[in-house]
Amino acid sequence: MPLFIFFKREFYLLLLSKPLIFMQQDALILELQNGNERAFERIYHLYSESTYGIIYSIVRDEKIAEELLQDVFLKIWDKAPSYNSDKGRFFTWILNIARNASIDKIRSKSFKNDQQNLKADNFVDILEAKTNFNEAVDSIGLKKYIEALKPVCKKLIDYLFFKGYTQKETSEELDMPLGTVKTRNRACIDKLRAMVIK
Repeated sequence: MPLFIFFKREFYLLLLSKPLIFMQQDALILELQNGNERAFERIYHLYSESTYGIIYSIVRDEKIAEELLQDVFLKIWDKAPSYNSDKGRFFTWILNIARNASIDKIRSKSFKNDQQNLKADNFVDILEAKTNFNEAVDSIGLKKYIEALKPVCKKLIDYLFFKGYTQKETSEELDMPLGTVKTRNRACIDKLRAMVIK
């Protein structure tokens, strides 16, 4: 088990910023699966920032996100031999581990006791964190949840996130009062968030 994972994030990010020998991703993953710590360091260097962003967008707590980042990369180290490229991209596999760990955390009793009033805005950050919303939907598995929403919610999310309309533009396009767009959008995001962490 790599010991450096327990160091402060800022410190080992500095260490890992030093030039590393370039490796093709497939070869790098294979080395990781064979227990190569140098390959693990490279994987961390490549993916930790994006992974931290996903975790933080769900838990909305820097300290908890830092702890979960360590846990997630330890799981990546432990589970690396089980990764199968035929079942999906490596980055998607990492994000699934991060998402599951984050959701497990916010479902936990200790987390609920500390954070009783998680807001819908916290969850929507994960949607807005990527400039390509379609990529966000695919990478964190939101598509199936969006499809399960009511038609009006799917339409609002389509305009506000997929198409990038403002709330005012959406109001005009759907011939819906601006206040209704705002209220329904918040309700739809609340519903989507509840479905994901259920």
